[in-house]
Amino acid sequence: MHFAVLAKNTIAAWLLPPGLFLLLIAVGLALLSRKPRLGKGIITSSLITLTLLSMPIVANALLRLIEPPALTSIPKDVVALVCLGGGKRFAAYDQIEGETINNATLTRLRYTAQLAKQSQLPILVSGGKPLGGISEAELMAKILINEFNTPVRWIENNSVDTQENAEFSAQLLPKGAKILLVTQAVHTPRAKIAFERAGFKVAIAPTDYANQEPFSILSLMPKSSALINSSFALHELLGMLWYKFRFNA
Repeated sequence: MHFAVLAKNTIAAWLLPPGLFLLLIAVGLALLSRKPRLGKGIITSSLITLTLLSMPIVANALLRLIEPPALTSIPKDVVALVCLGGGKRFAAYDQIEGETINNATLTRLRYTAQLAKQSQLPILVSGGKPLGGISEAELMAKILINEFNTPVRWIENNSVDTQENAEFSAQLLPKGAKILLVTQAVHTPRAKIAFERAGFKVAIAPTDYANQEPFSILSLMPKSSALINSSFALHELLGMLWYKFRFNA
């Protein structure tokens, strides 16, 4: 495992739910004997917040808070489509390699293939192997070619995070090029910042927007999937804050 990936994920584990609230509850329990009022307050507020973040209505609201509008037309001055990897599965027992892309990456590839067929733009896929195995970019290229019948011109397979996606892609494409960036809608604002910092002009093509089912009583019931979505949204907000601090420092 890449050290930077281990460090970032360890920090994120305790700054985002559920790890953050488990830590706060532990602090609250430790305070009960000495400062029972404070301890109970920390435990209660942590449980309430964790419950709220587990509700689909809250999770979807957080996702939509940072999702940009969808692409309406492809700019004429774009020179390449850049699709970012969103992770892979190791236990892909139904695949010869034993590994394959996850659902988030598959959604991005489908949209990339659609855009490529509309625009005839060349494609760059970006994604390394932070946890080992086959790089995401290699798996992405294979699926675009074999399953979507869409050629891939560039394969960036060394990056381990969004910032490296941008920096290593800049080594393959013309300096100052305008790209059409494909990634998850909630991930788009942070990815756009990273690619602009790497010297690109960026048009965005967000996909996989937050689910917007009609409101029902189920929207208020805690679900593990909703907690995952809340954590994802908070991760992106935290990442944008970090970028702002890092790049403006």
